[in-house]
Amino acid sequence: MARTVADVMTRQPATVECDQPVSAAAALMREKDTGAVIVNEGGRMMGILTDRDIAVRVIADGRGPDTPVREACSAYVEAVCPDTSIEQAVRLMRSHAVRRLPVLEDGRTVGIVSLGDLAIERDPGSALADISAAEGNR
Repeated sequence: MARTVADVMTRQPATVECDQPVSAAAALMREKDTGAVIVNEGGRMMGILTDRDIAVRVIADGRGPDTPVREACSAYVEAVCPDTSIEQAVRLMRSHAVRRLPVLEDGRTVGIVSLGDLAIERDPGSALADISAAEGNR
């Protein structure tokens, strides 16, 4: 059974630089079959951008696909280290109502752990685990 975030995280998550347009981030989400990308500034994480951020902060505001990622991402992000316990990651997700936690070492992203990753590990028979393990829709 997994004990730390490193045991269940997705390694080398999708990343974009903060000055790229949201259209590039959306294309990367499609290519990698993910709902979120890590936003970097000079190689260091400065935020996270989700598909929902694009819908709410760009499209719903009447902004276009050339909007810089930095203007649409969530800049304040809870993050963990690879040796963070699964229990602590669950507590952070609950207390901050987040679905994903970037995993950092020395300020650089080495992974990301999602609610689905934790469901697959802790409750493999749950609906969330089944949905999270299913092949993506393209």
